[in-house]
Amino acid sequence: MIEVKDVCFSYPNGVEALKGVQVAIQDGEFVAIMGQNGAGKTTLVKSFNGLLKPTRGNVLVDGIDTTKSSVAKLARTVGFVFQNPDSQLFSESVEDEIAFALKNFGFEKDIVEKRVTWALNLLGLTQYRKTSPFMLSGGERKRVALASVLAWDPKILIMDEPTIGQDYQQKEKLRQLILQMKTQRKTIVIVTHDVEFVAECNPRVLLMREGRIVGEGEARIVLTDLDALANASIVPPQIAQLFVQLSGLGLPKNVIDVYEAQRILLEKLGRTSE
Repeated sequence: MIEVKDVCFSYPNGVEALKGVQVAIQDGEFVAIMGQNGAGKTTLVKSFNGLLKPTRGNVLVDGIDTTKSSVAKLARTVGFVFQNPDSQLFSESVEDEIAFALKNFGFEKDIVEKRVTWALNLLGLTQYRKTSPFMLSGGERKRVALASVLAWDPKILIMDEPTIGQDYQQKEKLRQLILQMKTQRKTIVIVTHDVEFVAECNPRVLLMREGRIVGEGEARIVLTDLDALANASIVPPQIAQLFVQLSGLGLPKNVIDVYEAQRILLEKLGRTSE
């Protein structure tokens, strides 16, 4: 679904943000991109919808070269939720914000109304339907931005730091939403520092450092590779840290899921979970 071929990107001020990135993201895959600030994560995902064009190399999205397509055309396929929701919110009310793209894409009026209502319910925003998005909290504005993208049902969903400003309940709703979208064969890419959220979701992980991909693989493998995480300036999940310390007792090191951890510990103690 997304193919990045030897991509380099330099900003006008001379900063080289991407240095020969090569990666493929399959149709229906869920990928988390992680790394320290300035690693090139946001620059990379902005190249997925043509907001940034490679200085060198090519990005293909659903077979389309981003350098040969407009951002408006790519937007129908790629939904992008920015880290700062204020970068994409502009309407006078929440429902107008969600409806804008639907109207722009030519959806019929009754379909627009149904999908706006669906998105409001999905993200817990129904009570704010007539409210200005700029009257809401940062976390609520972030959910409005997400609702406005989900409403048009893109093939690919990109979310930059989606858990910032969200409490545990909203994070769990987001996790369930991602799982639901995976069953619908949607391609999902998140940029995040939230290692605990990634551990709970268990996606494929790409580690970035200084404009390059320095590690990739299944979350349970990457997030228990202490050397790789240190290279990308990422602290391991708490469960992973615990099981590394307990490995001397014969426990496995590659555990990141709290429920799996519970099962293993109970088995070790000769008990079963109730």
